[in-house]
Amino acid sequence: MDNLYKKQSLIFKYILYIVAIAFIVFFLPKGGKFKYEFQKGKPWQYDNLYAPFDFSIQKTDAEIAEETQAIERNQLPYYRYDQNIVDDLRAEFQVAFNETWQDIGLRNSQRNRLKNVSEAILDSIYTKGILQNSGKQVQRNFIYLVKENEARKVRVTDFFKINEINELVSSVLAQNNLSLFENETQALFFDLITPNVSFDNSLTKKARDEALTKLSYTRGTVDQGRLIIAKGEVVEAENLKILESLKGEYESELWTANNYYYILIGYTVLVALVLIMLFLFLKKYRKEVYDNNTKVTFIFFNMLLMVFITTMVVKYNDELVFVVPLCILPLILKTFFDARLGLFVHVLAVLILGFVVPNSFEYIFLQIITGIVTILTVSELYKRANLFVSVGQITLIYIIGYLAFHTIHEGDLSDIQWFTFGLFLLNGMITLFVQPLIYIYEKLFGLVSDVSLLELSDTNSKLLKELSNKAPGTFHHSLQVANLAEAAANEIGANAMLVRVGALYHDIGKMNDPTFFTENQITNVNPHDELSPKHSAKIIIDHVIKGIELARKNKIPDRIIDFIRSHHGTTMVYYFYKKQKDLKGDDVNEEDFRYPGPLPFSRETAILMMADSVEAASKSLKDPTFLIIDEFVDKIISGQMKANQFLNADITFKEIETIKKIFKQKLTNIYHLRVEYPE
Repeated sequence: MDNLYKKQSLIFKYILYIVAIAFIVFFLPKGGKFKYEFQKGKPWQYDNLYAPFDFSIQKTDAEIAEETQAIERNQLPYYRYDQNIVDDLRAEFQVAFNETWQDIGLRNSQRNRLKNVSEAILDSIYTKGILQNSGKQVQRNFIYLVKENEARKVRVTDFFKINEINELVSSVLAQNNLSLFENETQALFFDLITPNVSFDNSLTKKARDEALTKLSYTRGTVDQGRLIIAKGEVVEAENLKILESLKGEYESELWTANNYYYILIGYTVLVALVLIMLFLFLKKYRKEVYDNNTKVTFIFFNMLLMVFITTMVVKYNDELVFVVPLCILPLILKTFFDARLGLFVHVLAVLILGFVVPNSFEYIFLQIITGIVTILTVSELYKRANLFVSVGQITLIYIIGYLAFHTIHEGDLSDIQWFTFGLFLLNGMITLFVQPLIYIYEKLFGLVSDVSLLELSDTNSKLLKELSNKAPGTFHHSLQVANLAEAAANEIGANAMLVRVGALYHDIGKMNDPTFFTENQITNVNPHDELSPKHSAKIIIDHVIKGIELARKNKIPDRIIDFIRSHHGTTMVYYFYKKQKDLKGDDVNEEDFRYPGPLPFSRETAILMMADSVEAASKSLKDPTFLIIDEFVDKIISGQMKANQFLNADITFKEIETIKKIFKQKLTNIYHLRVEYPE
């Protein structure tokens, strides 16, 4: 159990590695890979390609869609003649005719004659039938009419319409000298006539489906051994279709039950190689990230998230692949870590996605280029304008790259897919969501971005405002230290924003007992005069512990608390140590007068330690000159180096010399040193 506990960090990385491989392989497309890469408009770079087996030439999606539309366009609708309606109307006609003419004094001969003519009109109408107005289904010149279980092709104009009935009645009555009874007869037919030819949706759909089943998805075959394309020949329309058909046939035949596990192993090995490269990079060049499992998990989480989203989009519609804002990945990693790590992870993610997306070469090329542009252009993300400018440049690179590839494939700029431009613009708009995403990640993983550092650097924040009220001298000291440390960090390429915020908060522990610290004493009364040197030293040393507690209570990030914890390292409160030694002699325990540490462990924490010591000690200078300041800074920092305070900090002698130079310049400006003018 002890060994497991000691190796728990390594075990976690092994588990993360295995889970990541399984996750990615699970979402990879279940199909083999064609062993040749080709693109329209580019020469065939391999040897002459002969058909390895017989296969059919598949029609393109556009051709199939066009033929499908042609079938649907030429398919005539089916209508059904309803004889039951006609039979019912004949019975109703007898009753309605008698009711219409019973109160009108007609001679029997007139009545019989009018009845015969009306029945003839009714027969004439329903011999053809009345077409039901059912909208767009009748917008054809011909239809199929199903009558007595027999379908016949008829003209639409052969049918009667409701609005034609009155004209027919008027015409027939006039021919038979019965125009006197026109109004009553028209009213009779208006009440009775009902359409009896209606659209048969099920039969029409069945006929259409049957026609579509006859649609061929292939056009010709290629026999085994036939030359498909010669070396150096340009991949153009005809041979492109044959190559794509061979690719589809090859991949479908490859992915069989017998080959399933072999291909799965192949995918697993390739993904494992990509992820092991990430671990090796972190271990060799980003040791502090590698040792932090939270940060490693964060990197893997973002990488897997992009793979998952892209895979889902490709499965839904591969034409939408460029709507996935992949540039968010390097952008976020640069924000929390550095540009080199962000670009490296981005490239590895793109390599994995090459298995998923169509036209993998184009995709990988565009995504790597835009990833580089993201790394080069995005800086100071806390400035809103910078993000908009960077996203605009990323979108522009997408568009330029797409136009270049389109020109290579088509030979000109005709037939540009404007829809793809819309995808690039949508990609850019989604990329702007990175700001709230960074905030979410800060809360989930406990990371700190420049945006949070900018908020923490606000001197009107609650904690710094409290520091300025309770310990104004300490607050002023912190501001001076922040200016010194920021200037030094800028000069050696360290994180200036981080070290400035660390400097502002490094002494917040002094708020509890402000008068015990010299910078806050406004009278000649020194409370240490009434305490033993050991007790005084404890109060001074405890401001580090109290500062950590106060920072945690106010939810200050751990990266800032690191500055509070390490800004004195393991140095000694020498004044009280010397005082105790004068009282007790050599019987003094040094540990009672030494800060608990830890030592500074980064360039930023080392800079703060130097700036804090130099600024605090500079208050004791009387009549400082250039030479005094020069010797003073050298003495303070050399003493820290001799005490091995920078042993764990990743800082060089050259950088320390540069920092000393900056401190000397700043202190000279602070004390306004000028040459003495003659009286």
